[in-house]
Amino acid sequence: MPPFLSSAPQLGHLLMSARRRKELTQAEAAARAGISQSRLSVLESDPSAMTVAQLLALTAVYGLRVAVDDRPDTASTAEW
Repeated sequence: MPPFLSSAPQLGHLLMSARRRKELTQAEAAARAGISQSRLSVLESDPSAMTVAQLLALTAVYGLRVAVDDRPDTASTAEW
């Protein structure tokens, strides 16, 4: 089962882990995603200001996919 995210820090950790699995430095991954290395560093530590375009670019570089699905418990309030 793929991981489900419930917080911004989880997204940052997931992206950093994916980058490391691909054996990419921040500079290499950032260049492929069309962002600066310093921006990637910020996004890995605090992805709360990540744009959808940046998220999609990084997931493409890392071979990930983004899926949006209904939560089983719709009474829960989102953290974001």
